[in-house]
Amino acid sequence: MILQTHPVGMIQANCYILGDEQTREAVVIDPGGDVPVIVRSLAAAGLKTVAILATHGHFDHVEGLAQLKKAVGAPVHMHRDDLPLVQNMSNQGAMFGVQVQQAPDPDHYVVEGDTIVFGGLQLEVLHTPGHSLGSVCYHIDDHVFVGDLLFAGSIGRTDLSGGDYATLLRSVREKIFTLGDATTVYPGHGPATTVGVEKRTNPFFQ
Repeated sequence: MILQTHPVGMIQANCYILGDEQTREAVVIDPGGDVPVIVRSLAAAGLKTVAILATHGHFDHVEGLAQLKKAVGAPVHMHRDDLPLVQNMSNQGAMFGVQVQQAPDPDHYVVEGDTIVFGGLQLEVLHTPGHSLGSVCYHIDDHVFVGDLLFAGSIGRTDLSGGDYATLLRSVREKIFTLGDATTVYPGHGPATTVGVEKRTNPFFQ
């Protein structure tokens, strides 16, 4: 599997490009900005985007959706419970004192257990509320892309709309910590970590 990480946008959210080496089909997870960088990376790798995936609806993860969708022609996938966030991008930006571009409504709504297929690969959707109502993770083999649910040594904030501390901890314990300890965790910000390391050392779970 081809895997690229690109910190994008004003808050440097991690955008991930995943591609099948044989078919060159790809998905893009959380295009939060800097869309020309993403498009150039796709082209340089000879990848055709078949789906654009959002882990949740916060502006730093979805602000590039409209521009990327126009550039590559791929449908947008997101959980329905975060649609209100996407439809109120201006209010989200106002909370942080910035103007943000409006994101399009999703083309497809994902739910727990769905699969996203690209070439011979497929991602499993895990519904993991807590950071937002519609937060989801995307799991493939020994990789999981968790958005702002979990970070190296920390967790996502729960003081924004739809956030809930107890729910977030339960999502991590039931959906992420049940994966193999060697599973690499790719968060929405900062460096990657592993399930085993976070189970042993993350202070929110000790």
